[in-house]
Amino acid sequence: MKLRPWYDVVKPRSDLREGKPLDAAEFAVHLDQVRDGRAPDVYQNPKEFFERTYLTQNLAGLAAEVVRRLNGERTETSAVFNLATQFGGGKTHALTLLYHLAAHGPASKEWPGVKQIIEKSGMPDIPKAATAVFVGTEFDSLTGRGGKDGNPLRKTPWGEIAFQLGGADALAVLAEHEKQLIAPAGDVIRLFLPKDKPCLILFDEVLNYVGRNRKSGLSAQLFTFLQNLSEEARGRSNLVLVVSIPKSEIEMTPEDQSDHERFKNVLNRLGKAVFMSAETETSEIIRRRLFEWHGLPEDANKTIAAYVEWISAHKKQLPDDFAKGKIRDEFAATYPFHPTVISVFERKWQALPRFQRTRGVLRLLALWVSKAYSEGYKGAHKDPLISLGTAPLDDPIFRAAIFEQLGESRLEVSVTTDIVGKSSSHASRLDEEAVQTIKDARLHRKASTAIFFESNGGQARTEATIPEIRLDVADPDLDIGNVETILEALTETSYFLNVDKNRYRYGLTPNLNKLLADRRASIQSSRIDERVKAEVQKAFPPAAGVERIFFPEKSGQISDRPIITFVILSADQSRTEPGTVPMIEAMTRDCGTSARTFKSALIWCVPESGDLMKEDARKTLAWEDIQVEAQELQLDESQTRQLSENLKKALRDLRESAWRTYKNLYLLGKDNQIRFIDLGMINSSASESIMSYVINRLRQDDEIVKDVSPTFLVKNWPGAFKEWSTKSARDAFFASPQFPRLLNSEAIRESITKGVENGYLAYVGKDPSGKYDPFFFKKAMSSTEVDVSDQMFIITGTEAEKHLEPPKLVSIQILPAYAHLKPGVQQAFSAKGIDQHGNDLKLTQSSWKATGGRFIENEVFEAGEKEGNYLITVSCGVVSATAQVVVSKEETPPPQPPPATGVATLRWSGEVPPQKWMNFYTKILAKFVSGKGLKLSVNFDVAPEGGVSTQQVEETKVALREIGLDDKLTVE
Repeated sequence: MKLRPWYDVVKPRSDLREGKPLDAAEFAVHLDQVRDGRAPDVYQNPKEFFERTYLTQNLAGLAAEVVRRLNGERTETSAVFNLATQFGGGKTHALTLLYHLAAHGPASKEWPGVKQIIEKSGMPDIPKAATAVFVGTEFDSLTGRGGKDGNPLRKTPWGEIAFQLGGADALAVLAEHEKQLIAPAGDVIRLFLPKDKPCLILFDEVLNYVGRNRKSGLSAQLFTFLQNLSEEARGRSNLVLVVSIPKSEIEMTPEDQSDHERFKNVLNRLGKAVFMSAETETSEIIRRRLFEWHGLPEDANKTIAAYVEWISAHKKQLPDDFAKGKIRDEFAATYPFHPTVISVFERKWQALPRFQRTRGVLRLLALWVSKAYSEGYKGAHKDPLISLGTAPLDDPIFRAAIFEQLGESRLEVSVTTDIVGKSSSHASRLDEEAVQTIKDARLHRKASTAIFFESNGGQARTEATIPEIRLDVADPDLDIGNVETILEALTETSYFLNVDKNRYRYGLTPNLNKLLADRRASIQSSRIDERVKAEVQKAFPPAAGVERIFFPEKSGQISDRPIITFVILSADQSRTEPGTVPMIEAMTRDCGTSARTFKSALIWCVPESGDLMKEDARKTLAWEDIQVEAQELQLDESQTRQLSENLKKALRDLRESAWRTYKNLYLLGKDNQIRFIDLGMINSSASESIMSYVINRLRQDDEIVKDVSPTFLVKNWPGAFKEWSTKSARDAFFASPQFPRLLNSEAIRESITKGVENGYLAYVGKDPSGKYDPFFFKKAMSSTEVDVSDQMFIITGTEAEKHLEPPKLVSIQILPAYAHLKPGVQQAFSAKGIDQHGNDLKLTQSSWKATGGRFIENEVFEAGEKEGNYLITVSCGVVSATAQVVVSKEETPPPQPPPATGVATLRWSGEVPPQKWMNFYTKILAKFVSGKGLKLSVNFDVAPEGGVSTQQVEETKVALREIGLDDKLTVE
C-alpha cells in the first residue's frame, strides 16, 4: 500500500512551512518580556500561548495547586514551589503559564486547557492576583531599574518585587533596605505585600543573578530574602512563591554549585520541589508547538498500521524493549515522527550537560521539520514518517544546533566526511552509486545519520546496535536485509565510524579506514606491480604435465616443446587492449625467428583488466604496512582485532580479484584459428587454483586429455605413413589442432602398450636392411619398454597382421641380369626369391629356360653359335623373371645397359597417381632406403575444386614439420 508522505497528512505551522530562520530564543520564554509586553505573540498572547501549550500531568498539577493556594485553600497545596528540572526543561514555560493565569484571573477560563486546571484544582474559578516577576538574567543591581522613566529607581530584587506588587508606595517601605542593599525580614515583607488580594511572586534564573553579585554581597542577601519570603508565604493563605534556580550545569562554577545546593535545600525545606519532566508527554508538547495539530488524521492511522505490521513481522530483528511494547501506541503518540526520533533524546541525549530537554529538542525539531517539509514539497523525498535517519545534517544551521547540544563542534569533520555536507561525503556517495531501491531510500545516509544520533548522546553506551539501526530506518517498503548490506559498505568506507562486534559509533578519532586511505596514497606503483605478479603466480602453481610462462614480452621466451604450456600475460596486457590479441596470434605462430611447431600446446591466460587486482593489491599492501606500524599507532584492542580481520579480508579479496581478472583463455582451435574462451564469473571456491580450474574446464571440453586410447591413434593415422614414429605420434598432440592436448605427454607410451596388447597397434624398430626388428604385436609389454623417438615406430594392427603371414614368393631376381657372350661360351647365372615383405626367399622347384643357347647344367648357360639378343627365364610356379644375353663374335659388344650394380645415378621423373603412392614407395623406393644415396625431390600441386582451405594449408605445414621438412608452401 502506498503511504502518503507525512507533510500531506499534517502541516507544520506557517513559519516552518515558509522556511523562516529559526533561533533557539524562539523556544526560550523571557518571563520579564512577557510581564512588560515585549515577548513574541506566541508567549505574550495568553490564548495563543495556551493553544500551543500541552498540559502535561506535572504542569497541570502545579497550576492546580497554585490556583488552590491563590483561592486561599491551604490543604493539598504548598505556598512555595521549587521548579527542579534540567536546563531547558520547561521551567520558564511553566512560570509563564502561572503568570498568565494569575494576571488575567477569571478571564482565562476561555483559553484551551484552563477548564482542566480549574477542575483539577477543585476551585470554582481562578482569582486575579497581584503578580511580580524577577528574572536573574534581566535585573542588574549596579544600574538598577527605573529612575529615568518616571518610575523610582530599584537596585535590589526585593525592591523590584515590592514595586511590581504595590508601586512607589510599596517601594518606599524598603527605602532604607534599598539604600543599604540589605534584604528585609518578615515584618517588612508583610508591609509591602498586598493585603486585600492574592499574590503570585515568580523568580526565574536565580543562580545567574547570584553569580554576578557574589562579590557585592547581594547574592547572600537574595538567599536571605528568599528564605524570609518563603516563611512569609507559608504563613499566608493566598500568597504563592514559585522559584526556578538553575542555569546550565555545564556553565556552573564550584561557587555556583555550592549556592545552587543552598538555595535548593532551603526552598525544598520550606516548600515543595516540582519536577517538570514530561518524558512520556514530550511528543505531544512538540506536536502542539510545531504543527497545526488537531489529532491523528485517518491517513496517519493507515501509516501507523503499516509500520506496526512491518515491525511485528520483523520483531526478532529489532530491539526487544520496543518490539515487546505497545507498538501502535508508540507510533500514535509520536506521529508524524518515528518513535525513535523522540526517544533517542530521552534514552541517550538527556544526560548531556548542555542538553536542553524541551527547548533544545524543540529547536532541533523545528529546524528538522522545516527542512524536511521543504525537501518533501520539492519532490525530493516522500517519507511517510520523519525518521531519525532523515535529520538534515546537510544543513549547516541544523548541524550547529546539534553540536551546541552535544557541546562538541569537532564532530563537524566526522559528519561532513562520512555522512553528508560535502559532495564527497561517504554515505551520500554510496547512495548515489547504489542500486535504485537503496538510492531512492537514501539508506546509507539514513543509517549513518541514525548511528550518529544513537552513538553521540551523553549516555554510557555510546553506540548503535544493528537492531537499533534497523528500527531507526524502518519502512514498510524496506527489505530489511539491505540494512546489513549498507552497513558493510559504510564500515568499509567511513573514516570516523568505529565498529566493534556489530556495534557502531561515530567519534572524533579517525578509524582504520582513514589510516588505510592515507597508506594507500603512499603505496608505490612498483610495489603494487610486484604484488600483483606474485599473486598471479600463486594462482597458477606448478602442475604435472604443464609448463608455465609468466608475462612474456617476446615469442622466443616461450619454448617450443611438446608439452602443455600456460602462457600468463601480465595484468597490464588486458584482453581489451588493441595489441593483445594480435600479439597472441603472432607468438602462437612463431618462436623467435622460426616457425613454431607446437602451436597447439599453448594456452593463453589473459586478464580482463588489471585495475581490480591493482586496487586490491594496493589495499593489501596498505593493511600490511599498518600492521607493521600497529604498535607505533597505539591501536586499541578493537582496532587491532579489526586490523587482523581487514588484512585477512584484503588478502582474500586480492585472491578473488585474480580469479575475476584471469577469466579469459585463448588457444588454437580445430579450424587452426585462435579461439577465445570466457570462463565467466569464477571464484576460488571452484577449485584450489585458477590453473587447476582451467585444466579441469578444458578437460570437460576435450581440449585436454589425460590419456589417449589406441583406437584414437588408429582413427587419426596420417594417411601418408605406413609406419608412424613414436615421437611424431606424441608430437601430433601438441602440434596438430585436430588432436587434443595430452596432459601427460608420456601417456603415449601407455597408449602404445595397450594398443600392442589388444592388437590395435604394433610397436616396431628397423634393422639396417629395413626389416622390422623388434616386432611387438598382440603381446603384453611394459610402457617403459616403449622408446619415444624417431627410430621406433608404430604400425596399425592391419599392417602388423601381414607380417605374421608365412613368407610368400612375390618376385624373382636373376643375377646377372645382363650378359655378353661369344658363341659357345658358358655363363653361370643365379636366382633368388623375394617375399611379400621384401625379404629373400629360397627358390624351390625352379625351372630355367633360355633362347640362343642351352643350359648344360642347372644355372650354367652355354651360348649357341647364332649371334643375337636372347632371354633367360627362371620360373617358380606362376612367378618368373628374365635376364638378357647378347651372343656376338665381336670383342667389343655394342653399348648395352650397364648392370644394376654398376649404375652411378638413377633418376626418374613422372606423375604418380595418388592411388599408387604406397606402391611407388614399396615397389620402387623401399629397396634403396636402407642404403645411402637415395635423394627424393618432390614437387606437388594441389588445386581441388573450391580451393584449399586455410586449415588444410596449416595442417600441411604441420605435417611437413612433423617429418622434419621445410614447411614453406607456395600459395596462389
